[in-house]
Amino acid sequence: MLLLILSVLLACVSGVGGALARAPQPDLVQIGGGGRTSIIFNADWRFKLGDEAEAQRADFDDSGWEHVGLPHSFSIPYFQSAHFYVGYGWYRKAFALPPLPRGRRLSLEFEGAFQEAELFVNGKAVGHHRGGYTGFPVDITDAVKPGRNIVAVRVNNRWDPTLAPRAGEHVFSGGIYRDVHLVATDAVHVAWTGTRLTTPELSAVSGCVAAETEIRNEGPAATSVRVRTRIEDAKGRFVAALPDAVVALAPGGTAFATQRSTPVVRPHLWSPETPTLYRAVTSLVIGGQERDRYSTEFGFRWFSWTADRGFFLNGRHRYFRGANVHQDQAGWGDAVTNRAIERDVQRVKDAGFDFIRGSHYPHDPHFAETTDRLGLLFLSEAPFWGTAGFKNPWGASAYPTEPSQRAAFDASVLQQLAEMIRINRNHPSIVVWGMDNEVFFSAKEVMPEVRRLLREEVALTHQLDSTRPASIDGAQRGGIDKLGDIAGYNGDGAGLFPNPGIPNLVAEYGSNTSDNHRSYAPDWGELEQTPGARAGDPASWRLPWRSGEVIWAGFDHGSIAGRDFGSLGIVDYARLPKKAWYWYRNAYRGIAPPAWPQAGKAAALRLTSSAPAIRRADGTDDVQLVVTVVDAAGTPISNSPALRLTIESGPGELPTGRSIDFSADGDIRIQDGQAAIAMRSWQAGVSRIRATSPGLRDGVVEIRTIEGPPFVAGVTPLAQARPYRTFSQPPDAAGEQQFGTNNPTDASSSTPDHSSRLANDGNAATYWQAALGDTQPWLLVNPERIIEYRRLHITFPTAGGYGFQAEVRGDDGIWHIVAEQRAGADDSRERDVATQRPTGGPIRIRVMAPAGAPVGIAEVRIVGVLKDK
Repeated sequence: MLLLILSVLLACVSGVGGALARAPQPDLVQIGGGGRTSIIFNADWRFKLGDEAEAQRADFDDSGWEHVGLPHSFSIPYFQSAHFYVGYGWYRKAFALPPLPRGRRLSLEFEGAFQEAELFVNGKAVGHHRGGYTGFPVDITDAVKPGRNIVAVRVNNRWDPTLAPRAGEHVFSGGIYRDVHLVATDAVHVAWTGTRLTTPELSAVSGCVAAETEIRNEGPAATSVRVRTRIEDAKGRFVAALPDAVVALAPGGTAFATQRSTPVVRPHLWSPETPTLYRAVTSLVIGGQERDRYSTEFGFRWFSWTADRGFFLNGRHRYFRGANVHQDQAGWGDAVTNRAIERDVQRVKDAGFDFIRGSHYPHDPHFAETTDRLGLLFLSEAPFWGTAGFKNPWGASAYPTEPSQRAAFDASVLQQLAEMIRINRNHPSIVVWGMDNEVFFSAKEVMPEVRRLLREEVALTHQLDSTRPASIDGAQRGGIDKLGDIAGYNGDGAGLFPNPGIPNLVAEYGSNTSDNHRSYAPDWGELEQTPGARAGDPASWRLPWRSGEVIWAGFDHGSIAGRDFGSLGIVDYARLPKKAWYWYRNAYRGIAPPAWPQAGKAAALRLTSSAPAIRRADGTDDVQLVVTVVDAAGTPISNSPALRLTIESGPGELPTGRSIDFSADGDIRIQDGQAAIAMRSWQAGVSRIRATSPGLRDGVVEIRTIEGPPFVAGVTPLAQARPYRTFSQPPDAAGEQQFGTNNPTDASSSTPDHSSRLANDGNAATYWQAALGDTQPWLLVNPERIIEYRRLHITFPTAGGYGFQAEVRGDDGIWHIVAEQRAGADDSRERDVATQRPTGGPIRIRVMAPAGAPVGIAEVRIVGVLKDK
């Protein structure tokens, strides 16, 4: 097979600004005469924030645009702001081609662009994709020409009522924020992500490999294709050959070849402890000549989910302990490299967890590749998502209330689910497909439509992949938990659904907003609400019918609810572990925590790197730089002075350009004596980075970038400065809002038919009731937001002289009384009461009931202002 060769003759000056007529010629991409070639297409793009008329034209002058590489986000540099730019952005890239050999096809393969992308090559429209979390290919063969070519991509992240997700607590920054590949094939080739590998009849003794290959014929003539597939181990050694299959393809046609091996004796089974992978190498042969070769990693493993005995992997019971993981990181936002993804997965593994829930959308395809290779079970989730409590488009009903929008929205959900499954179906780490998250946050009148769509998702999942179950996640309300194969209960669902008669997991626990996991302690949260559970005793809630538990969250993340809400990870946004991470590592792996830094006399800065080198200057690799404040003896201390990190020489790039400033009270933080940020590079060479702070000895580190065009000092353009500025709050985002409905609850006790969730279900005819003999009854509602309280609307089970005392847990972790009425002072059933104005999270209401009346509450609504600090 001929290789695709990139000329680097002009690479050292690529990206220089100036008029289009004086622009340097782009690198020449040599397309061989046969076989498959693929290159990373991330370098040397031009970007303009905002819409631009005629920017798709090949002769458009983009010389004044910003020079960027991919992955890229509209929001770079981003540091957990609740607000972000919403609108359009344009990307353009020049590349040069020789004459395209007859029968060669060219495609651009995008791993993700948020959230609608329109593609043009040389001014010609070539593709359009809706959906921000799944990849897509675009055939550009008929639009390219010998010589200079221009690809232009118009991306927007506007909220669209017909495009999933309509709601969610993450941020929704636009951009081409994942890798792009330029792929050349023959006219007859394996389709994009066109192989499906399964392992039927698998046991510890033997197992078969079944392969299905989708083959396209883009040529003008019918042809017969012989399909050959061999299985190799991780070192490339032969394991088995599948019998050849022969398929006939009409011009422009598609065919599927199916093959099945004889039993493979004692295959090495994949598990978190032994993440052994194999490779299927599929060749398409026409007339004795190989025309395409396609490799697919897979693993041998089997699993089962049961309602009464939990989860089993390779025949062994396994109670998994996992973490929810969002995709974004400090500075770069959603636009993270493959290496940064690997560091995240390794960090989860290092703490002793064995499961990740990809909250709440399909992640970068490299994420599942990494869970395969490092050994973590993975729940991959579709982007059907609900939330509440925002004056923000992404706080809308999870399902459309407008009938005219529903068909298109249904199609969007099912399309992205199908794309997620197609892209990720061969990964052994994935043991369940997630359909949603908390879609009960929909208008009450559309809940029947929500249930219908969930059932359609489950049916489509079974159709596309019969080897994995479908889970309904965030299933603790709305009557949705039995619509799939598995129920994932978030928050108080751990206590509300004991032994539910369906395979299940606690999909979120521990969303503590008062401490943010900075204490050396676990936050078991709602797990301790499991009936019969004992506080601090995991064995008492890790019961046979429960498959596992997943902490919220593995890492801090951006959120439209603000920094405090987004800072619930056991690792912070810059990817520095909090004390809770060390607690879990000690509990699960027996590794004692380090000595915590204490205040002292600062003498110097120590600058270290996650790796000594960046291997590839193509946007897939980077390093994490960590600055530590030390005393004269070199001991880390907790002092957190303002400091600056500067790239003095070489090709490095930070999200803010060539330097970045940290402070203890700013958005770009140094905390407990440490600060961190990721650095990437676009040329080969040595980057010298210096950390400085007045009065302290500098820290210096050198990072070599190995593979890439050479960096030439004084010639190669340096990364442009991107000063950090917070994006202003939209004018309609402030003001009073209602909170509390369908949020997590807890109570001092409950009677069997009157659980705490009935106190905020939006139905005043149902109510929470404390158990007989409860002498100090209370109800807790967690709005899962940091809000400034203004008023409470409380409905009691009946009219009568109920009294109450309401307390809010403040930012300081202390409960503060905000409103109270003595028993007998008011006989009305509904009370609307002004509160003190604390800023805090959960509210706890103590109830004093009149004689003969139910001790309980029918409805609680909170009126306040979201604090998105």
